[in-house]
Amino acid sequence: MDQLYIEDIVASVKNDYENRRLERKNIEAVWQLNSNFVMGNQFSYINALGEIEDGERDYFWQEREVFNHIASIVETRLAKLGRVRPKMSVRPASGDEDDIRTSRVATRILDGAWQKQDISDIVTQATMWSEIAGSVFYKVTWDDNGGKVVGNVGNKDVLEGDVRIDVCPPYEIFPSSLAAETMEALSSIIHAKAVHVDDIYRKWGKRVAGTETDVIGFEESGFIGGLNCTSMIPAVRRATMKDYAIVIERYTRPTVDKPRGELAIVAGDQLLYYGDLPYVNGKDGSRDFPFVKQDCLKNPGCFFGTSMVERCIPVQRAYNAVKNRKHEFMNRIAMGVLAVEDGSVDISNLEDEGLSPGKILVYRQGATPPMLLNPGSVPNDFNYEEDKLLSEFISISGVSELMRSSSVPSSVASGSALKLLLEQDDTRLSVTAERIRSAIKKVGQHILRLYKQYATQPRVMRAVGSDGEIEIVSWNSSDVSCDDIAFDTENELNSSLASKQNMIFELLRAGLLYDENGKLSASMRYKILDVMGYGGWETVYDNQKLHTNRAQKENVRLSKEKPIVSELDDHNIHIDEHSRFMLSGEFERCVKDNDELYKSLQEHIREHKTYMKLTEESLT
Repeated sequence: MDQLYIEDIVASVKNDYENRRLERKNIEAVWQLNSNFVMGNQFSYINALGEIEDGERDYFWQEREVFNHIASIVETRLAKLGRVRPKMSVRPASGDEDDIRTSRVATRILDGAWQKQDISDIVTQATMWSEIAGSVFYKVTWDDNGGKVVGNVGNKDVLEGDVRIDVCPPYEIFPSSLAAETMEALSSIIHAKAVHVDDIYRKWGKRVAGTETDVIGFEESGFIGGLNCTSMIPAVRRATMKDYAIVIERYTRPTVDKPRGELAIVAGDQLLYYGDLPYVNGKDGSRDFPFVKQDCLKNPGCFFGTSMVERCIPVQRAYNAVKNRKHEFMNRIAMGVLAVEDGSVDISNLEDEGLSPGKILVYRQGATPPMLLNPGSVPNDFNYEEDKLLSEFISISGVSELMRSSSVPSSVASGSALKLLLEQDDTRLSVTAERIRSAIKKVGQHILRLYKQYATQPRVMRAVGSDGEIEIVSWNSSDVSCDDIAFDTENELNSSLASKQNMIFELLRAGLLYDENGKLSASMRYKILDVMGYGGWETVYDNQKLHTNRAQKENVRLSKEKPIVSELDDHNIHIDEHSRFMLSGEFERCVKDNDELYKSLQEHIREHKTYMKLTEESLT
């Protein structure tokens, strides 16, 4: 590539980055203000230059304590949203048997990637950023140095490669338009991140001069700005790091001139990479950005979402002011305001020691002795305003005292009322929860599309079957024929273990789980225990479980071999499982153009009935 052309590309990317950084400066100041309030630095504000400053005291005696309700609100929301971890499956593209088989394999690939990448922790970290700043981004890329070792070339291990998922705070993302609400509406996007010069050389093989770079980072705990940060929320801070360089990645969507898009990576004055968009991760085999956006709350007409912290800041300021002024009144009442005639006493001694109990106060003969002025009492308006602000915290954040203190309000005595309160709390959080579920679904689609593009060689993975047995699955990119992901679970906020248990008890009281004889079958008892979270109690129902698993395995192997009836079989359970399988849509697809399967299973059920009849006759 011509050197002049390279210089033009580098200049274009750097100028584009600077313009977008200046355009986004005001939004970034809001993120930093949110972080300061979560950390407890709540007397800061944004000045006219768009920078964070700390407010000064008007008088030396003014109280400046912080009563941080925002941190507890964020922690409560994070704890609640931590339950949003949906189980996903891949729906087949059609009713064809091959599509059904590959959809099952793709589901297991997705489950394996979830465990291997520890996506649950990644989502937890991302949700922390979205709750504070309003938005966060998942970067789903392919790592050639990931996965298992498949060979050795020149004493260097060759790896099979694997998917890599990184959490990108909004500080690192620069969209082409701040008015675009979705990723699809962008023409390009820039990801800028501070990287050590050694890591740049290790990845791209080019030396870049390191400089002192300001970066936004966070740490788990410690002392920052005189504040002790030991909560579950990392402290966001701006730090200066040496020997680092800003790596600017500009992704441009495919156009008529460049149908495969464009990716330019620049660090310093070096062009690290220039070419097409590397990943076929869009819809219908198109190339797209490797980013997935997750918002806390949508901000109409703006690319970045808004945070609940931003809405709570005015209330938090007012609450701090009320509490501090109230304490100042109480200090005046407790300490008193002393009136002293000029020259009547030793003022310096009185300032140092005050009017301590038992103090001998010497004043000038003929002068008026010192006296305490009437301090009055704390106005009731302070208590009224404090209560009103606490209620405003609840109405704005959607986090009630029931969620934050885990205690039932004294005014609630009914179980139905308590359940209604819990549902209302979950309803306020369901909007954010759906954003998380949507982002997780898109991340899953990106994972499958990358495997389809890069996993061309056969791979082996371990999977856990529905019966708990370990299965070895061999697959490659041809087994990923569809990326239509569906959730197997509903919104986790609305389906807690307690709600499921309560529903089961209501169904039992209504008699809907009993058979035609008014009894609870053994298989139904096992299912109820499993749903209620006591599936480990198989010591009582272990035989029923084993027979159920055996019958289900016979259904799966039906197309390969005819099941054999054993005297050890529980014939009632086998008949129920086989009959249920014959009535399912899966069996209809299996027996399509194959009447032998239908006859084979029908004959197998007759054999179970014959064995059961012979057993009953022998007992009589």
